[in-house]
Amino acid sequence: MNGPVTLVSGGTGFVGRFVVDGLLARGHRVTVFGRRPPGPDFFVGPVRFVEGELNPDLDQEPAFEGVEFFVHAAFDHLPGLYRGGEGDDPAGFRERNVRGSNRLFDDARRAGVRRAVFLSSRAVYGTQPPGMELEEETRPHPDTLYGDVKLAVERQLKSLSDEGFAGASLRITGVYGQAGPGREDKWTPLIRAWLEGQAIEPRAGTEVHGEDVAAAVELMLSLSEEAVRGQAFNVSDILVDNSDILSVAARVTDCANALPAPADVSRLNVMNTERLRALGWQPGGMRRFQSTVQTLIERIVKDGQPG
Repeated sequence: MNGPVTLVSGGTGFVGRFVVDGLLARGHRVTVFGRRPPGPDFFVGPVRFVEGELNPDLDQEPAFEGVEFFVHAAFDHLPGLYRGGEGDDPAGFRERNVRGSNRLFDDARRAGVRRAVFLSSRAVYGTQPPGMELEEETRPHPDTLYGDVKLAVERQLKSLSDEGFAGASLRITGVYGQAGPGREDKWTPLIRAWLEGQAIEPRAGTEVHGEDVAAAVELMLSLSEEAVRGQAFNVSDILVDNSDILSVAARVTDCANALPAPADVSRLNVMNTERLRALGWQPGGMRRFQSTVQTLIERIVKDGQPG
């Protein structure tokens, strides 16, 4: 394999695994940067591992030796929490995630890395007028520490971007898809609860498949530097309701449990993704959603069978 050498921080996370697998499939030689090495067969192919962490006081420039691209997917938070992931240590949360990220970008730049992609969040937009579409030019109003931290890192990466170091940020909505070996995706608990007869509350939100996030990352690394340098791009695909998810479950399992009522989506802020689509990004839409949910349900049913 003679593809580019790409370092991915947080590669063993839920979203990071999709990014690593997508880069491997596209010929990249991937180094995973993190506190613990991945288990065997966690990715679709072999990766190199280098130990590291979000720590502004550490010189981690040696980790970037020979690296051409840096994808920053790592985020320090309480397990299972992003919003509220600071727990009772908001100052430490900001220190690790803002200054720690900035230190990694500085180390990468000094080591000669040519491009960096930061996995940001739609949380940077925060509170906006009900029903207003979110465009990249929409003024951010983060209303959580999580969103504020993501926006601060975006701005730092933009300030570092120049002709020798092209940084781009992806503002990603909720991500769905099958989790890695030994882990559980976010919709399986919902589906199990419904199959057990529990009442499910109406809820809707925007989603994008992890493989489509990986495709967006690859675009940031393969297009001309001028097309991405210092830019932010919305990454979102479909509006999904709990009733949409469970309607697939009802069809696959013939379960007659009551479905939740459709949620009121009139006040939701959906992300406009025309900027990214204009560069050639084509997410999987409802077809990928339905296929993914069907696979999840089939796995749940199989796991529930005796023997």
